[in-house]
Amino acid sequence: MSLREAAPGMGAREWVLLLVLALLWAGSFFFYKVLVAEIPPLTIVLGRVGLAALVLHAVLLARRDPMTHDLKMWRSFAVMGLLNNVIPFTLIVWGEMRISSGLASILNATTPIFTVLAAHVLTQNEKLSWNKAVGVIFGFLGVVALIGPTALHHGAVGDVASETGCLLAALSYAFAGIYGRRFKGVPLLKVATGQITASTVILIPLVLGVDRPWRLPLPSASAFAAWGGIALFSTALAYLIYFRIIRTAGATNVALVTLLLPIGALLLGATFLDETITMTALGGMALIGIGLAAIDGRALALVRRRLTSPAPATPSPAIAVRLRRSGQRNG
Repeated sequence: MSLREAAPGMGAREWVLLLVLALLWAGSFFFYKVLVAEIPPLTIVLGRVGLAALVLHAVLLARRDPMTHDLKMWRSFAVMGLLNNVIPFTLIVWGEMRISSGLASILNATTPIFTVLAAHVLTQNEKLSWNKAVGVIFGFLGVVALIGPTALHHGAVGDVASETGCLLAALSYAFAGIYGRRFKGVPLLKVATGQITASTVILIPLVLGVDRPWRLPLPSASAFAAWGGIALFSTALAYLIYFRIIRTAGATNVALVTLLLPIGALLLGATFLDETITMTALGGMALIGIGLAAIDGRALALVRRRLTSPAPATPSPAIAVRLRRSGQRNG
């Protein structure tokens, strides 16, 4: 991009798409909660990525844009699939067996905070800055508010383990974000299709060996509906919208979805699953939100510009009169 070229911005259409994307990804936590009542975690994840892979391959086929046959690239897709799909999806599903979908989504919102820390350790050009450090501190305080001394004091071992699993899922997403930088030049839709396809291949033997789905009772109609919803809407359609926003508004703007996702998940859980929105959850979400805003930096930069920009000079009354008279003569 040239120095004079305008940076990508968020128009009305992009904001609408961002809100839709936040709702779709928030829906995944809702769908997980419906599914865990009947289906084991690995089988849930296989159904999600398997059906989504078929849809995304169909999109590529319709575009006459086939996937690569490069084995080295597919090995990279497999690593990305483990870090971005298999591990975090499974941990979140497992966590939602004991905690609410809203709480799982708030803990998942720590992904950018883990990404900042991982990037500081693993990269040379993305070290901690003061605003990122402030964001990490607020994010840590949010986590403490959610799963800290109170939960440990009351001995809620199952809940703490589930909450820790959701945090480990966020850490896996962070590593995926750093690993995914090696796909520069590869179309984003192909990266998504490749990693989801690789995830499907990885999960098939795990599901056959661990869950043994042929021994499971037939899921209910609501479970099948949730399965279809999480695969078609929260995965395949969400990826297409995600790429659309990146193309028109840039990756930095699409990252704002992290701030919106927990709100949608909390509302869906409270409306359809009778989950309670506690003050602790709201407080933890607020602290994490402040941390994410600090890491993003745009809100702080806007405040700084407003504080440092000089106020427009006010002409003296005599000069103002002369300017008005001059304008009347020119008119």
